[in-house]
Order: sequence, then structure tokens, then C-alpha cells
Amino acid sequence: MDTENKMKVILNKRKKLNLNDDYGIRRSWDKIVQVLGENEGNTLKYLDNCSAEDLYWISEVFEDIAEILQSKELINCLRKLDDKFPELNMTKDIDIAESYIENP
Repeated sequence: MDTENKMKVILNKRKKLNLNDDYGIRRSWDKIVQVLGENEGNTLKYLDNCSAEDLYWISEVFEDIAEILQSKELINCLRKLDDKFPELNMTKDIDIAESYIENP
């Protein structure tokens, strides 16, 4: 199953979770991070085509994805998406994610 289909399944389940379902939310986050942490190229391609709604849910774990991928390209991609969807107010989340990238 490709990244887009995997994420569709995960995000559909995540959107249905009760706000107080800490265990379910944590499991969803772990699955999102696992899928988007597998391959930088696939992740960037997926994010470039991501809807605003899906991006909103993924923004919960930007820092975890950044920590795994250690990619400036990921941060650049997220900044472009922040410009594309300013209503999501992701700038702080992206700044935090960028802090998880180790400087050589």
C-alpha cells in the first residue's frame, strides 16, 4: 500500500477518535510518524498533494517526523504548505519541528 492510501486509513481513524481518547490518539500519532518517517521522498510527495484538513491532523506530529527524517527539505516543504494554507497557523509547529533537526 502506498503512502497516500496508508495515510488515508490512519487519518480517517484519527478524525473519528474522541478528544479524550489519549491511547487512541497516541496510537494514531505513532502510525502517522511510522508511515511518514519511512521515506523522505514519498513523504514530501505526499505532503505536497495533501489537503488542508489532512495537513491539520498531521501537524500534530511534525516534530516527530522531522526528528526521524532529519531533513531540511521537509522543513522547506512544510513552510511552503504554511504559505499555501495560512489558516492552519502551522508556523510555530514548523519552528518546533525545525529545532528537532540536528545541525552538522
